[in-house]
Amino acid sequence: MFDATETVDLRDLRRELNDAVDQQRRSECMARIQSDAVQLALDLVVREADVSGFFRAFIKTLVEECESRACGVWLLEEDGTRCEPWMAYVDGAFHADGDGWDQLALPRRAMADHLRSFGPAARETLEYVGEDERLPEVVREFNRARGIVSVQIAPLALPTSTLGWIALASANASACETQWRRAVLEATANQATLALHQNRLAEQSRLEARRQAALEERNRIARDIHDTLTQGFAAILMQLQGARRSSTTLPPAVASALDVAVDLARTHMIEARRSVGALRPQPAGEESLPAALERMTALARRTSGVPIELTVDELPPLGGMERDIIGIAQEALTNAVAHARAKRIAIHAAAVRAIGFRLSVADDGRGIAREHRLRGFGMTSMQERAERIGASLTIVTAPRAGTEVVLAWEPPSFSIPVGTDAVR
Repeated sequence: MFDATETVDLRDLRRELNDAVDQQRRSECMARIQSDAVQLALDLVVREADVSGFFRAFIKTLVEECESRACGVWLLEEDGTRCEPWMAYVDGAFHADGDGWDQLALPRRAMADHLRSFGPAARETLEYVGEDERLPEVVREFNRARGIVSVQIAPLALPTSTLGWIALASANASACETQWRRAVLEATANQATLALHQNRLAEQSRLEARRQAALEERNRIARDIHDTLTQGFAAILMQLQGARRSSTTLPPAVASALDVAVDLARTHMIEARRSVGALRPQPAGEESLPAALERMTALARRTSGVPIELTVDELPPLGGMERDIIGIAQEALTNAVAHARAKRIAIHAAAVRAIGFRLSVADDGRGIAREHRLRGFGMTSMQERAERIGASLTIVTAPRAGTEVVLAWEPPSFSIPVGTDAVR
């Protein structure tokens, strides 16, 4: 005859054994999932040339293995202020910026804003089933139209920050399938986070290497300019000054030419030193824009005999752009003096809209021929300088009607955005 107590004990033992077996199976399943995700990541790192190709293959495999409908990746900016859709794999097709987004009605902007609302500290996988009101209405409409009933979103999370999110959308939401997909998604997200983080570190390293290489090259050029041009002009200047001091009985024309040569040597020595300063910045002692304009104008008057009017109004803070502005003014003035056959030249520098800047160099000469405008090195140099400081350069010219070179710089706060975000 059996004791009832023993029967209860046997049932409890059997239940515990079954629970232990189930737990072991789940652990083994999780281990396999993790192992498969690691192996896939390693295979893709070797096979794909860049991180974009890595993620494309990764999310495609995730959709296929989980028998899902779609997978998307959203990336968060470092400061957490903006979340951007990066790529998606929907119904067997890839979509990304410039590659099929317009053919997909995915409300990616609404979803991006929804994800950003969780902030960089989001660490948990999010799950949405059916008409989950946490999702924006436009996202729910998209899901209904596509037959999506389950959305799981895993963070691409480092210990100190969140890089973004990866979302998996499926057409069924059974408890077993959902639990398994979540495990696969989280394992995939861990490997994707590592790949993305390593790619960003590598890119930062490449940028730093390029910056160092550029800095070394700038230093080399600065040394060459200093050791050749600057020293050479300084030596020429000393010789000319010595000749001027020792020759007190020179004819007036010769004495005047010698004075001009001294000024030219001094000007070009200053320009060479300015080039060295721009390559290896040394703010102290830099010539101001008004002083530079006055100097070059005075020298041009002496060497050309052309009346040159200089007007410098109150100027805004230029934030280190002086060198490029001076270079543009010098090139425009040199062209006007050397080629325009002008009877009058006017230079005007002023603030616009209180804090913007405008420089004009105008002459009443013969104008610039079209072929010279297209291939002249001076024109190219001025344009490159303007682009470097974010300014616009306009050259207005016509035969026998003169030329005006206008440099206009407007602070970003006054800029009008070109175009708008597409409707998402």
